[in-house]
Amino acid sequence: MDPFADTLQRLREAFDSGCTRPAEFRAAQLKGLSRFLQENKQLLQEALAQDLHKSAFESEVSEISISQNEINSALRNLRAWMKDEKVPRNLATQLDSAFIRKEPFGLVLVIAPWNYPLNLSLEPLVGALAAGNCVVLKPSEVSKSTEKVLAEVLPRYLDQSCFAVVLGGPQETGQLLEHKFDYIFFTGSPRVGKIVMAAAAKHLTPVTLELGGKNPCYVDDNCDPQTVANRVAFFRYFNSGQTCVAPDYILCSPEMQARLLPALQSAITRFYGKDPQSSPDLGRIISEKNFQRLRGLLSCGHVAIGGQTDESDRYIAPTVLVGVQETEPVMQEEIFGPILPIMNVRSLDEAIEFIRRREKPLALYAFSNSSQVVKRVLAQTSSGGFCGNDGFMHMTVASLPFGGVGASGMGSYHGKFSFDTFSHHRACLLRRPGLEKVYALRYPPHTPRNLRVLLAAMETRSCSCALL
Repeated sequence: MDPFADTLQRLREAFDSGCTRPAEFRAAQLKGLSRFLQENKQLLQEALAQDLHKSAFESEVSEISISQNEINSALRNLRAWMKDEKVPRNLATQLDSAFIRKEPFGLVLVIAPWNYPLNLSLEPLVGALAAGNCVVLKPSEVSKSTEKVLAEVLPRYLDQSCFAVVLGGPQETGQLLEHKFDYIFFTGSPRVGKIVMAAAAKHLTPVTLELGGKNPCYVDDNCDPQTVANRVAFFRYFNSGQTCVAPDYILCSPEMQARLLPALQSAITRFYGKDPQSSPDLGRIISEKNFQRLRGLLSCGHVAIGGQTDESDRYIAPTVLVGVQETEPVMQEEIFGPILPIMNVRSLDEAIEFIRRREKPLALYAFSNSSQVVKRVLAQTSSGGFCGNDGFMHMTVASLPFGGVGASGMGSYHGKFSFDTFSHHRACLLRRPGLEKVYALRYPPHTPRNLRVLLAAMETRSCSCALL
């Protein structure tokens, strides 16, 4: 018995009816999402605290408020985004109408992760609904409390003929992926991303893959170590390090390491106190499985700061490792926890070479008082996103796309980029039925003169068009 067939059939029929296309319907769904956030804020904060020990500050900043801002932006700009986009024409089409129409794909699948279980469910959902799609949302089964709220409460705020939440683990997700969707949006690990892409390929379904990777953080000798430590520690230990764009390791000289370690210790103590386990602002590891994996990484190099663990509380202290070798496990996999390795390099050239020989990361960071150093790192590397002299603040700029490159993913979203991701950009040309004598230049028998006229007519300053 297929557990998803009836749901998917219902959503397909709704999309085929055309009910999701009007701007009024799309706006109503977005307003429903907004009411969901406003009316269930405390419930959502409690769920996030149960799943990840998130503080009210972290939940508000990185889950609730950022999702609300995405909704507000879509509501403000929806009609402008939906409007046909006029494009330049060549001489042969000067009397015609040429434009790009933004059409919904149809039935969209959004597979969300557990580390930001609300934000990373709702942000792509906003784009999919704004673009006029019907949506199946698959929240993570690992963040159980948030999953329960999304499954039981969220559908009350949306048109259930066009939206559904489906539940389950890897087996159920595998069954779901056997079905044909018109677009799949996945956030998670590269390992699972490959499975999703392989399943999508069977139906030639386009995908956006928001994956991860080891995000480098280069720290130049020409820096204030305390400023660097404050910013790196905040973003590394935010959500207990379970952030796909967190700085994953530091590259710096031995001299900077010596200056940075006491600064990092000072920052950690100021942020979380002498006993970070008792701090209300430090999260916990999501599961026993992830806790055991992270505890195993503490044997790499040697611990310079932190290192304490409590299995019963799924607690790992904010930790800094030094003396780490590139071949050790902590440098071979995305850490996704409150552990920060430091690797030594002798120069900026060596740091850039180190970054370039590894897979392209989702984010890359460079700290220096010299703008030339920061710009050189930017110019000579590749990553999904880049931020100079801070952590993942580029994520807060709605006018910037968020997405990976290479092994860290494909496609992007946030703001208008979300709307565009979930829209098919349809090339349209509306021609006049008359003027057949002019258009007859295209027809055989061909002559050199007609060819010259046609080639001149097809030329344009800003685009290249085919005359059919």
